[in-house]
Amino acid sequence: MKFGLENKTALVTASSGGIGLEIARSLAAEGAKVIINGRSMSNVQTAIADILRTNPDANLIPLAADNGTAAGCTETISQINEVDILVNNLGIYEAVGFFDETDEAWQNLFEVNIMSGVRLTRHYLEKMIQKGTGRVIFISSESGITPAPEMAHYSATKTMQLGISRALSELTKGTQVTVNSVLPGPTRTEGVEKFIQGIFPDVPLKEAEKKFIAENRPSSLIQRLIDPKEIGDIVAFVTSDRASIINGSTIRAEGGLVRTIT
Repeated sequence: MKFGLENKTALVTASSGGIGLEIARSLAAEGAKVIINGRSMSNVQTAIADILRTNPDANLIPLAADNGTAAGCTETISQINEVDILVNNLGIYEAVGFFDETDEAWQNLFEVNIMSGVRLTRHYLEKMIQKGTGRVIFISSESGITPAPEMAHYSATKTMQLGISRALSELTKGTQVTVNSVLPGPTRTEGVEKFIQGIFPDVPLKEAEKKFIAENRPSSLIQRLIDPKEIGDIVAFVTSDRASIINGSTIRAEGGLVRTIT
């Protein structure tokens, strides 16, 4: 199935690694011109080389900018005035007990997880609506629906993303622009592997992953970590012409972890 992404330009924030890299890889495989973003040009170039190894014809643009800051978003917008697809993937997390979460920690997660998407979407969505076509996706988390007690501040930002995404979708009425959220579950990225190893420091990684799912995410129906490529392919579909009727939606890609029907 072709997704019709040829000649589309996509910006994926924090795409030099993790889920963002696989989203970029999937979009590039569908023919989109993909802006690879990271905080340093060395990381960006490493990611580009990685994608080119499997897809030598990929059309990739490097962008070194820290979109977790207002200055970084300004830099991004100054270099990239317009896109057809914006994937707000940038996000950080940490496991900290609520009583140890400082004001600074809350403010930092809000600045990175929320304001990065707000600032970029404020610019790019307006242009999409003017053209009458475009896609915005917020990469949220299952924690946005089932808050994690060890990450109350992270969970709060992921819930807020859902509200922002739905509110912004109302601005697209009558156009071919869509705004949606995708909610991955625990995904096998380098960061998540370190996170799990920190919870089970004396257990080999593969066993630690199984223990994490069994003990920390027992409602998972797939009973495993998600492959980042699985998220990348879902995002590619949601950005495509094939998904034109999906708007204002919360797309759960969490392996059945969330026990609700809405």
